[in-house]
Amino acid sequence: MPTCRRKRVLLTQPSQLLLNALKTDPHKEVYYLAQTGEVFETYEAYAARMSFYRLKQFQCEVTGKSGLDYFQALESEQQEARTMHSRFPEPLKAAVLKSVQWQVIGRLDHLVDAVFDRFKDRYFPDERVFVDIQGDKYYARVVQVFPPRSSIVISVNSNRQASSSSSTISDEDTVPIHKVAEDLKIPLADSIARDDPNKYYYKIQILEEDKGNKSTGVTKGKETSKTSKYSGSLMDVRCADLSRDRLSFSKSILRRFIRECVEREAAVASPWVVKSVIATRYGVDTVMSEETRISVEVLKKGESDKRKKAWEDKEGPPSKKQKKIVVVEDDKSNQEQRDKEEQEKAEKAQKVKEESERLAAEKKKKKPVRYPTEDLDIQIGDKEKKAGMKVRKPAPSRTAMPFGTDHETNEAFLMAWNFLVVYGNPLHLSTFTLDEFEGAIRHSHPDAPCPLISEVHSTLIYNLRTVPFTRHSAIISLFNSLEEADVETFGISTSALIDASRDIGNNWERAPLRHAEGREGWEESLIGCLKDHANLENFPHLREIFIRLLYAPEALEEAAVASGSKAPTPVVTPNPERYTTRASPKERYHLLSPKDKTTILFFMCNLAVSSKAIHTHMETCEEQLTELRKQKIEVNRSKKQHLEDIATLTGESKDSEKTNDKKSNGGGEDTPMHDSSDLSEAPGSDGETENGSAAPSGRQSVRRAQAKERELARAKLASQKQALAETRRLDEEVNKCERRLEQIERDFRKLLGAVRVKPLGRDRFYNRVWWFDGMGSALLIGNGGSVQYGTGRIFVQGPSEHDVEILQRREEDIPTRRVEEEGEEGMLRVGEWAVYEEIETIDEFVAWLNPKGVRELALKNAITKWWSHIGPGIRKRQADLAQLVNTRTQESSSSRRSARQKHSGSDVSREPYMMWTNRRAVNAA
Repeated sequence: MPTCRRKRVLLTQPSQLLLNALKTDPHKEVYYLAQTGEVFETYEAYAARMSFYRLKQFQCEVTGKSGLDYFQALESEQQEARTMHSRFPEPLKAAVLKSVQWQVIGRLDHLVDAVFDRFKDRYFPDERVFVDIQGDKYYARVVQVFPPRSSIVISVNSNRQASSSSSTISDEDTVPIHKVAEDLKIPLADSIARDDPNKYYYKIQILEEDKGNKSTGVTKGKETSKTSKYSGSLMDVRCADLSRDRLSFSKSILRRFIRECVEREAAVASPWVVKSVIATRYGVDTVMSEETRISVEVLKKGESDKRKKAWEDKEGPPSKKQKKIVVVEDDKSNQEQRDKEEQEKAEKAQKVKEESERLAAEKKKKKPVRYPTEDLDIQIGDKEKKAGMKVRKPAPSRTAMPFGTDHETNEAFLMAWNFLVVYGNPLHLSTFTLDEFEGAIRHSHPDAPCPLISEVHSTLIYNLRTVPFTRHSAIISLFNSLEEADVETFGISTSALIDASRDIGNNWERAPLRHAEGREGWEESLIGCLKDHANLENFPHLREIFIRLLYAPEALEEAAVASGSKAPTPVVTPNPERYTTRASPKERYHLLSPKDKTTILFFMCNLAVSSKAIHTHMETCEEQLTELRKQKIEVNRSKKQHLEDIATLTGESKDSEKTNDKKSNGGGEDTPMHDSSDLSEAPGSDGETENGSAAPSGRQSVRRAQAKERELARAKLASQKQALAETRRLDEEVNKCERRLEQIERDFRKLLGAVRVKPLGRDRFYNRVWWFDGMGSALLIGNGGSVQYGTGRIFVQGPSEHDVEILQRREEDIPTRRVEEEGEEGMLRVGEWAVYEEIETIDEFVAWLNPKGVRELALKNAITKWWSHIGPGIRKRQADLAQLVNTRTQESSSSRRSARQKHSGSDVSREPYMMWTNRRAVNAA
């Protein structure tokens, strides 16, 4: 089945109302998706599902190809399945499926290994094989299989009352072949002892020459005469002379065949079961025998006891009051089962030992390591430590997270903020920082409504109007829960909660929530939106949140008598555990806990992902990303051309300088050298003519030569100036290209964040490092080059469950190494969040990263690439926080000086999250 973000895509099941309509109104018109067989009641649901299938975010589960839509991925899987079934030997399918039926083996790989070891030397009638004849391989067909002599005698005696051991058996179906191998419960050594594959004889027929050449390609040249000699001939051989084509039988194709044909429940120690349609076709038993059922139950019980014992060992020894219950099982079948398990464990241990020895031998023969390599294979030596490499990673702060150590709420909070900021354009929301969002979530002043909260909820409500929903799904879900019991939560029964919420927010999809009116009435619309979109399955906290929004806690009167007073003074305090007084959502929302507010926003953001506006925006971002890739190629090409032109100009100027140097040093051949007598103009010199006048030829040639040199010098100076100006122009063009490339990188991050949010990278222990700034509608550089930030910090998330499995499969002691290199306080569990807020701490973390590792080299390069934005963003946030603290200090001091003035309301109104305005609102002025 195609996967989306590493999860299988499950088909949409028809709703219960649609199933009921099948009985009452069989001619009701529905929307049918022929490719998947899904049925939808409304066109909106059909179109939303089709749009989801058309997204290029699916992956073929068999080949691993990504970037496909659902139908392309499904076609790829079906094509691979057809190819696999055509290659896998047809005679072998029934035996393999019979052997895996009802097997209780944890991992599919272990099941494949067991089946491969059983059938690699066993062949079946009508199977295509290779036969080795005098060192040459030929393509042949198995005509008949002759079991060992003892098997024939036993079979004949069981089917016929009297028979001779030397008589021939004409009907091969009466002789069972490889029956012992089909029972995987029998250990491999016992199955070989009872039914040795090396004692089987196979009558084979050599196939025609052209077929052998087409299939194997081994019968060429000198082998042609041999092939023609053996073509069509019959011969008896053993399994040692036979082999299968690796394209038709190997562990990889066997794994794919078994995975296509079997299924298993999610319960502990559940058996592998062949799909009913396939089992019927190949004659596999579909009814579990009583003996098999008992053995499966015994295995399940044993596995449960193991887990229980492991848990008890982890929790510590039982107390004196607890009693150990020892169950002694003397059943013979259980003892045999334990013996089999011990034997299988011994065989596996032997295989693991041999494999470790082989790997150790290969490591010795390996060439020197080429870096970068796997991060966990790198050990920090004394040489690196002496060079100053950091050994201990600075611990990220858990308490500095918005909700401390409540990691589920932290993750939901970050996801909601990231969604609202990334999709700010289609949601018509202006950007806001994470600190402002946290302040708005924690806002609890009834007299000062928070504009950020009202705008966020209103825009999500508008968006969810376009998402298909079921009218009163929450009420229906609560009604269904009444069939089991009328649960009372916080003193409110389910029936009372249904009555209270029945008439609130019913016209939420038509109610106007105007920006100019402060989104008046959004609280009631929120109740209506949750009533139509939520139920107890997709929103488990529905009951508690509805009670807190529709009821107020009862007030308890406590008598507190002051010392010396005559009468007690009543003190009214709310009881948060019991809610009795009906209230409106507008009065109650601001009193919700930040966790409940975050839960509501997280649920609404998850629903809004499937809306048409978000899908359209994502498709637009994909198109813009393609255009940016083309622009990046063009800009890089122009930059390269400019650099080549600069290099050419620089080379020419250097050549001209060398020529001038040679001429100035007397190396030039064109410059005439004159004696001082040639320049003399005194009469009676040796240069006079017979008429007593000086010869003008020498002086004229000198003047002409000097004029020519001056002209050449002026020309060279002009060309040098021109070359310098051209070089400067090209330098400016290169700078423009670099600035354009930086802008493209920022735009690419913004658009890519709207399609899929990816971390900066992972460290050696698979901790994911996140930087959420500059994605979607957020900016890294504001007007005039000012620094912008969204979070102003670096978040660290613990490894995923898959990554933890990878760490556990390594031979070395990873937990000890993590303690040494991360410290107890720096080790993050699965799903745990922490944060780096100081630049100095981030510098230490970057210094701790080892560039010899693949993951940490990529992470270090990513941080270095974006450091020009990460660092200023962190400094800007620290400066804003310091200014906010100073402002609050000044206000508190001024309020102390003026006792008659009360600034509680004004103080809240001057908070940054209260001064936020939505400039992207559709109906804003």
